[in-house]
Amino acid sequence: MKKMHLWFFAASCALLAISAQAQTPAVSAGRIERHEQFPSQFVSARNVDVWLPEGYSPRKKYAVLYMHDGQMLFDGAGTWNKQEWQVDEIAGKLLAEGKIRDCIVVGIWNGGQGRHTEYFPQKPFEQLSAQEKELVFSAVRSNGQQVFNSDLLQSDKYLKFLTTELKPFIDKQYATRKDRKNTFIAGSSMGGLISMYAICEYPKVFGGAACISTHWPGIFAIENNPVPGAFLQYLKTHLPDPKTHLMYFDHGDQTLDALYPPYQAQADVILKAGGYGVKNLLSQAFPGEDHSERAWAGRLHIPLVFLLGR
Repeated sequence: MKKMHLWFFAASCALLAISAQAQTPAVSAGRIERHEQFPSQFVSARNVDVWLPEGYSPRKKYAVLYMHDGQMLFDGAGTWNKQEWQVDEIAGKLLAEGKIRDCIVVGIWNGGQGRHTEYFPQKPFEQLSAQEKELVFSAVRSNGQQVFNSDLLQSDKYLKFLTTELKPFIDKQYATRKDRKNTFIAGSSMGGLISMYAICEYPKVFGGAACISTHWPGIFAIENNPVPGAFLQYLKTHLPDPKTHLMYFDHGDQTLDALYPPYQAQADVILKAGGYGVKNLLSQAFPGEDHSERAWAGRLHIPLVFLLGR
């Protein structure tokens, strides 16, 4: 298959590093509490935006959904493409309708130019040959910019940040349900990959993952690309217990999402062979949908109900 590059996606990755001085997102439901430049010994400091629903009370207990690319979740006025996930509107509506349990959403800003190195699953990469690793690290975007900016992968450190620094802080600062069955993780594209990796690496922490428009190619070329096979093999050997976990995957078929259907079909086979079925796996295709926050907002209610449904 010929190499497929999408200029708009390359631009989005380059522009996701919005200024740390950006204003707190304006929301139409609930409220945002920002923890600016949250420090870490594992990754660079970044903003963390915590969405609290209407009527949030420390006298209640809340499930927690951790979401990547936090600067794209709540307010399109401050995003590079003026799009957003509409998390506050959608989660707020589902809560008001009684379709999901009480929850808060933790939006973790990405690391800007380091986004790809933080979201690219590390252990599958380490299983590649030296030649394959060199091929991956030399990958470029359609504009000629290096995908990894000559940086080493940081995804294992990123997950340590989430599980050993951020989650303990959130559980101390807010009225959360700390157990696995009330702790979830979600993201799109590379954020879908790191969500899959997180639940496989930390099955005692996360009880469910939403992997939306999962970027199985890892880089931006298909021909002679060893990455999808490595990711799928990793998934096969690291599946969390289907008795205690929920897995959600989806994809469209336009723009960058056009690459995903054959890989997701292979992932679905692996998941079903590993014991996942109608009660703990939801994998959906959305014909006509592209790779954008607009598309993800249009179907976000589905994984939210799947993971957080009463």
